[in-house]
Amino acid sequence: MTVAVVTDSTAHLPEGFAERYGIGVVPLHVLVDGVSSLDGVEFGPAALAGALEQRKIVTTSRPTPAAFAAAFREALDGGADAVVSVHLSKKLSGTWEAAVLAAQEVGPDRVRVVDSRTVAMGLGFAALEAAETARRGAGVEEVEAAAVAAAEASETFFVVETLEYLRRGGRIGHAAALLGTALAVKPVLHMAEGEIRPLEKVRTMQRALNRLVDLVAEAAGDDAVSIAVHHLASPDRAAQLATRIDERVPGSTGCVVSELGAGVGAHTGPGVVGVVVRRGVRTR
Repeated sequence: MTVAVVTDSTAHLPEGFAERYGIGVVPLHVLVDGVSSLDGVEFGPAALAGALEQRKIVTTSRPTPAAFAAAFREALDGGADAVVSVHLSKKLSGTWEAAVLAAQEVGPDRVRVVDSRTVAMGLGFAALEAAETARRGAGVEEVEAAAVAAAEASETFFVVETLEYLRRGGRIGHAAALLGTALAVKPVLHMAEGEIRPLEKVRTMQRALNRLVDLVAEAAGDDAVSIAVHHLASPDRAAQLATRIDERVPGSTGCVVSELGAGVGAHTGPGVVGVVVRRGVRTR
C-alpha cells in the first residue's frame, strides 16, 4: 500500500522539507485588513511581521473542506492508496474539522485524519514521521499510529513579548490568568492537552531564553531527540537559542530553525521564540 501524507501550513516545516518528504501542505487563510491570502504561499513571515508592525489587523481562518478534498483527491489520483492527514490541535482551530468533512466526502475508508493536539513543529515532526513510515512501505494504520506517537512524544515551549496577540485571536485559554501581570513578565507557555497553557513567569526575555534551554534539556533527558526552534522577526535570538541548545543537549540529532508564518505567528506576535523537542528519534 502507498500512503500519502498531508498536513497544514501551521506545521511551519523548514524550507524544502515538504518537497523532500513528499508531504502535501494545505494552507490556512490569512486576512489582513479584510484582504485574504494563503499562509506560506502568498503571504510569508516577512509580510506578516511588517503587517503587525504597522498595526494592521491580521487574522487567520481554516482551509475550506473543498481545499482539503482537492488535496486528498490529488494524492489518490497520483497513485496513493490512502491518505493520512495530520493537523494542528482542534482546540486551537477548525482545521481538523474541515479535514474530517473532506475525508467524509472523498472516502473515510481511504483518508485518516489525525488531531496532533499540538502545533508548529510538534505537528511538523508528526507529519515527517508519518511520511518516513509511509516511505518504508507501511500500511495506513501504521502511518496513522506513527503520526500520533510522534506528536505525543513532542513537547512545545515558547515565550512571547506580549500576550495581547493570543488574547485577540482567542487562543489564550488557560494563559488568560497571566494577563493582569503581562506588562511585568515574560510568560513561558507550553502546549498541554491540545491547549496553550502557562508554565511559569520570568522577568526578562534573557531569563526566558535561559529557561527555554533548561526546559529543553529536561525534556530531552538522555534520549535521542529532534529539536526545532521557531521565531518571528527574531533571527538572531533564534540562532543564539539553537546554538545554546545544541551545546546543552548531547542527544540532539540536529536543531532546525524555522520562522513562523501567519498560521501561528499572527497569534503570538513578533519577538516570539519557541522550541519543540521530539523524543524517541531513531538514530542511523
